[in-house]
Amino acid sequence: MRRSLYDLSVPTFLQTVRSVGGFLDRAATHFSNTGVDPDNFVNTRLFDNMAPFHFQIEAASHHSVWGVEALKTGAFTPPALVGPVPFTDLQAMIGKAETALEAFVPEEINDCAGKHLDLQIGPRRLAFTSETFILSFSLPNFHSTPSPHTTSCAREACRWVNVITRVGCAPVHSEPKFGLSKRTVATRTPRPPAFYEFMT
Repeated sequence: MRRSLYDLSVPTFLQTVRSVGGFLDRAATHFSNTGVDPDNFVNTRLFDNMAPFHFQIEAASHHSVWGVEALKTGAFTPPALVGPVPFTDLQAMIGKAETALEAFVPEEINDCAGKHLDLQIGPRRLAFTSETFILSFSLPNFHSTPSPHTTSCAREACRWVNVITRVGCAPVHSEPKFGLSKRTVATRTPRPPAFYEFMT
């Protein structure tokens, strides 16, 4: 059975965004129970050369909502990155992303099927169809960040929460953790920066 453009995009984004909101709530509860200021962790990184936690949340929000919006408008125009903000603002950001995704209806997204998109992404201009944009750009960027140690902005943020709530320490490490051997890390080729590196 052929899947519609809506099915390829919105439910997938919604599932992950809702999960992100859930583990942010879990972290907030932990901080409240332990008397720790959650804002102290907004800039933390699980590895020295990965993007900070607040970026993981912004990237998840931007690539989901504005990825779908680009199908309608023909332009990928997420807002500028806001940088470090209070932890509650990150929770609100994900809440707004969930609301925005829920507002998309199948008919309006499916009407964009087969549409040709000529998008300006930072300094580059890239040609897509609606389907190839979702499958080869939007979803892959939703599940990757500019760090050789991460495979998903959402997954990395979830791992961050697990470190806080299970170990009780700030997730800042210079040594490989979470099953990555020193040899694996030493021999991995870092990914090129995500397109955000080129956007203002």
